[in-house]
Amino acid sequence: MREDQIIVGGQAVIEGVMMRAPHSYAVAVRRPDGQIVSKSEQLPVLAEKYPLLKLPVLRGSAVLIQSMVLGIKALNFSANVVFHEAEKEAETPAPEFQAAGFTTGIATAPVAVATEVRPAATVKSTAAAGAIGSIVFALFFNVLLFIVLPLLLTNILFVYFGGGTIDAHSSSGTWYADAWAWIRAGLHPIRPSVAFNLVDGLIRMTFFLIMITSFSLLRDIRRVFEYHGAEHKVVYTWEADEELTVANARTKQRQHPRCGTSFLMVVMLVSIVAFSVVKFDSLFLNFLIRVLLIPVVAGVSYEIIRASAKSKAQWFFSVITRPGLWLQNITTKEPDDSQLEVAIYALKESLKLEPVSQ
Repeated sequence: MREDQIIVGGQAVIEGVMMRAPHSYAVAVRRPDGQIVSKSEQLPVLAEKYPLLKLPVLRGSAVLIQSMVLGIKALNFSANVVFHEAEKEAETPAPEFQAAGFTTGIATAPVAVATEVRPAATVKSTAAAGAIGSIVFALFFNVLLFIVLPLLLTNILFVYFGGGTIDAHSSSGTWYADAWAWIRAGLHPIRPSVAFNLVDGLIRMTFFLIMITSFSLLRDIRRVFEYHGAEHKVVYTWEADEELTVANARTKQRQHPRCGTSFLMVVMLVSIVAFSVVKFDSLFLNFLIRVLLIPVVAGVSYEIIRASAKSKAQWFFSVITRPGLWLQNITTKEPDDSQLEVAIYALKESLKLEPVSQ
């Protein structure tokens, strides 16, 4: 990979792929009628607008937030294309699309390219509200599943095994009063240690693996995982400085060390260390510090992933990112040529908006 080469990444969406370059992104989605619809936009470089975000750790937090917003926008676009077009009876493309040909080396397929469309203010506000609602719900769900529940379960386990038993009985002797007394005793705050955070991390990892494995059994999610594999193969093709064709992408592996899956695994490892350093004798404060440290943990994890692509100590960073590569055996599936075609189209559309000519 050349030193001056643009670093690209992406995300799988419903029947498509979002590809991102430093100054732009593009989403390409396969419509039910076989055509490809794309949307591309230039991106503000936050570090150029806010120089403070060039600092290590801070830049990782900024990238995380921007990636989350882009991911929601890309998913909303793909859902609108797939589900809205599936309900249409007419075969004629909508007015905001124009037909074009796209050659990948295997066939010439009709492609619908989205032109710049400026919806009305009310439509924009509705879309913005929907995106904000999606982000809020996703944050609430993730905080509940990956912070609150693991912390409470770990605390109960350490209370139980630390004292040998939980001796809690209410004065009334009723079952619900006894249950409430047991819960109160089990939630007596334990000051987190390294062992405490290791168990906490293992519980979070278990929840994550169960969720991902369960999702992979669903047909629609498996399709998303196939597009995830297509995204990785196309990124590898770009990094190898090869022509962006289906034939070249087909030969690449589908596991990539800079994948968001690897990032999540590194986040879990970093959080074990961070939460062992900053700790309190209060469940509420331990929960609060876990939430407040999310940007810091994400920023440090980003620096580790970033260094893994540049450091000479590749053996160390390969060990750090290896669990994420193993997990990608679940979160990525082997794509077919049509899915590779979509990923290539998304990357090409994104690169068109980059200021550096290719």
